[in-house]
Amino acid sequence: MDMKAGKGLSAEERDEMKAELRERFQPAARSVPVSISGLTALANQRIEDAISRGQFRDLPRGKEMVRDARSDNPFIDTTEYIMNRMIQRQEIVPPWIEKQQELTKAARVFRERLRNDWKRHASKMIASKGGTLEEQMKRAAAFADAELACNPRYRSADQVAVSLNATHKPAMRDTASTAAHVGADSTPTEASDNVGSVNMVQRPFRDSAWEQSEKAYMNLSIQNLNKITRSYNLMAPELAKKPYFSLEGELSSCYADVAPLVANEIKVRTAGHKAAGKATPDGASSGSRLIDVFIGSDNVKIHLEGNEKAYGLKEWWRDFWRKE
Repeated sequence: MDMKAGKGLSAEERDEMKAELRERFQPAARSVPVSISGLTALANQRIEDAISRGQFRDLPRGKEMVRDARSDNPFIDTTEYIMNRMIQRQEIVPPWIEKQQELTKAARVFRERLRNDWKRHASKMIASKGGTLEEQMKRAAAFADAELACNPRYRSADQVAVSLNATHKPAMRDTASTAAHVGADSTPTEASDNVGSVNMVQRPFRDSAWEQSEKAYMNLSIQNLNKITRSYNLMAPELAKKPYFSLEGELSSCYADVAPLVANEIKVRTAGHKAAGKATPDGASSGSRLIDVFIGSDNVKIHLEGNEKAYGLKEWWRDFWRKE
């Protein structure tokens, strides 16, 4: 070591230089091992020395590696696993999944329309018997209680399995047995004609005229749904197959779902009619609407004077030719 070079160093720099010279004369520095075990021991010693000096203390930490547990599963074929990963990355679904989505959408659209139409019709028919709003709602609640007693709700039809021998005929009859309580001999049961009294009904509300008017649409929709279901079942696995649709089952399910909602529908319709009565008539001109933008849209009551005080064209013409 050059003594002149060490004169201008601080105490810390001298210590670092001494440590460097001390490591230079260690046995590991003079003889390099040639075996694998020797290299491993040398590497471990260097790593331990670096850890003791704190060189690994402030290293940036990386993110945790996400591993798929199925990649190391010995019961899954490697080719199948790789193909499934490719399908997931490219967002490709099997054909029967696409057909299942089509079937689900078609069934949802049909059931929503069926329930909306029946709720609107039932609320009109029950409210047409007259009475106050409370009496109409009580009448609808009585029909809802009768519906619950004769036609209770059942589990979803999608949970029913279909065998391999299933044909185009309806295979699902969960709710058909409950419809037997209201047979062909039973007529639409409604409240008494007396407006002041609301009697408890013994049978749920039905309207054969509405069913006849909507029968063509409902049969066509059921045929379309069964056609989609059949093509879906031909390509779907056994556990994923779905039952066929029946008109009786769909109607029974519709009646059971809509019956508790009719009373509220009557209330909403009554409130809507009252609000429409207070609204501006549809025949209002566009000019008046334009004026309302500038002067406001408040309703103004016009009080007409008596006929003897009226001043019209006749009075104007008389005053025009009057001689002063």
